[in-house]
Amino acid sequence: MRIGLLIDERGLTFDQIAAQAKSAAAGGLAGFWMGQHYGWDPLTTLAAVGREAPGIELGTAIVPSFPIHPVALASQALTTQAAVGNRLSLGVGVSHRPVVEGRFGISYQRPARHLREYLTALAPLLRGETVSYAGETLTATGTVAVPGAQPPGLLISALGPTMLRIAGELTDGTITNWAGIRTLADHVVPTITKAAIGRPAPRIVAGVIVSVTSDEAAVRTWVAETFGLAATLDNYRAMLDREGVDGVADVVIAGDEASVERQLRRQLDAGATEFIAFPVGSDADRARTLDLFSALVRQN
Repeated sequence: MRIGLLIDERGLTFDQIAAQAKSAAAGGLAGFWMGQHYGWDPLTTLAAVGREAPGIELGTAIVPSFPIHPVALASQALTTQAAVGNRLSLGVGVSHRPVVEGRFGISYQRPARHLREYLTALAPLLRGETVSYAGETLTATGTVAVPGAQPPGLLISALGPTMLRIAGELTDGTITNWAGIRTLADHVVPTITKAAIGRPAPRIVAGVIVSVTSDEAAVRTWVAETFGLAATLDNYRAMLDREGVDGVADVVIAGDEASVERQLRRQLDAGATEFIAFPVGSDADRARTLDLFSALVRQN
């Protein structure tokens, strides 16, 4: 089982982030992933902590596309890729209307069109190719050259059918969030797989919140209180509706070790290829969760 660790870096010092990266590598986990919450920059941070986490994948989940031009992102990503010895997977996404319009004052009109054009420019730039692209939403010209940097893995946060088709056609796969077993099996996997015909099989990286705990109810209550507003965002609301659940707490993976392992394996059976997992609960719960991750990784 391939499991990467996703952290919430908010409130952490650099040394604390580095310690978590080092622990993930020592525990045999497949990767160390960070999001973008407009505190710590994930690509810069991964470039700096990469040497503390030898041998594992380093990933972003995700970098928002709207506020960063693809030439600038290609330059930043390839710099990070060179710094970490070509272990980067670059996760990109359109974020959400309240963030893009409210924080940046950028129109969120037709996000799928934006992302297709963005990737049309970004993907060849990451491969070191010269780009001369003029679309409806952006223009990108030139080459980004970083000696020693190989093209990083390119993933997008694709949830709806149009985005999943874009992921299958233009990237290495998708990173899901709040997707349950039914949504993976009936929507995500068949849609992206059909779009990727003639290309390598897509990575379907399931983002999951996990807790090995003796108090499942408390964990779900905490998730509902902490992340419940996610259910009001259109992209996530659609995923939860497909799953037939009310809120984000309903798709948390929680229980004892045997139960959590069963739930993870059910997601693999539904078509997920791997996980990026965010452990939650008490300190003891999180320690149990990380111990289980290491055990599951060692089984393979």
